[in-house]
Amino acid sequence: MTEPIPPVLADASGCAVSVVIKTLNEERNIAGAIESALAALAVLDNPGGEVIVADSASSDRSIEIATGYPITVVQLANPHERCCGIGPQLGYQFASGSFIYILDGDMQLRADFLREALAFLQAHPQAAGVAGRVVEHNLNSLEYRARGERGSAHMQVGSVDRLDGGGLYRRSAIEQIGHLSDRNLHSYEELDLAVRLRAAGWTLHRIDCSAVDHKGHDVPAHRLLLKRWKSGYINGIGEVIAAARGSTHRPLLLAALREAKLYAAFSAWLLLGLLVATLQPSAMRALGAVGLLIALPWAALVAKKRSLAAGTYALISLSMHVGGLLRGLFSRRRLPQEPIAAREIKRSSLGPSESATDSTHARINSVGFHG
Repeated sequence: MTEPIPPVLADASGCAVSVVIKTLNEERNIAGAIESALAALAVLDNPGGEVIVADSASSDRSIEIATGYPITVVQLANPHERCCGIGPQLGYQFASGSFIYILDGDMQLRADFLREALAFLQAHPQAAGVAGRVVEHNLNSLEYRARGERGSAHMQVGSVDRLDGGGLYRRSAIEQIGHLSDRNLHSYEELDLAVRLRAAGWTLHRIDCSAVDHKGHDVPAHRLLLKRWKSGYINGIGEVIAAARGSTHRPLLLAALREAKLYAAFSAWLLLGLLVATLQPSAMRALGAVGLLIALPWAALVAKKRSLAAGTYALISLSMHVGGLLRGLFSRRRLPQEPIAAREIKRSSLGPSESATDSTHARINSVGFHG
């Protein structure tokens, strides 16, 4: 039996929770994401929730599908600005809720999570955000298998240093630090938000409750890696370090970026090896030095992964991430608080004081829930 919780405190707009769904070409998943968000809002004791689809100029039917629901749909005006950091901030520009939930377009929100998260936030006034378990459904990809094997501490229940995979945030905390997500970041936007909040004295938590189901990418790992190189996603680590220059949250960021130390060590190894190669008396010996330079870390990774395929992929990924780090460090930036040019395609058909329950149930019954 579900324990009663205090009424959700809405702001002057009458909206308690804004669920922001960030999308880019998610026509296969968007209906399920929207319906899950509406269903989660419908079970809250206090009415007035809203769903906002923040689309990064999709070229498929994502917008067409989204506009069939009683939600707000906004779209990035300039496709060349696409990046992971711009979607949440775009949705935040249009959100009116006292609490903001960030949901990826390939995720589905569990129906009871918002109730549990709101209860936690109301019981812990120093908490800026709360997340739950992310249930991964794509276990065939090398990338997602590696995530599960790592068992990152921030994905475990308890006080955490970031809320990867989405979370519910307190608007007052976001307003204190100036912006939700950095529009310049191609990745690491959740870590950037987390360290800015923590530097301001807020805490973050992951509760013992399943929050979302994540379908993930169904493309081969090597193709996904190439796609991320082309899109700039892989530049995120350099971009987030550059964004923290001179800030109070920089020490927290660097402490959290354990992978940056690996990239720095690998870069030093490459530079040392190239230096040794240039000092060789013949081209043949220089070529041998380069071969050894590559073979040693490759062999170490194959042994660590206990797989030729996984070790080879890890070396390629490591090399590309080092390149992305360098690209990101020297990328151009815009002010994170600067308004994002966007088109408002549809405004929610629900008034701020209305409950989503009746409309949600009618829509789900007519199209079938994608759960």
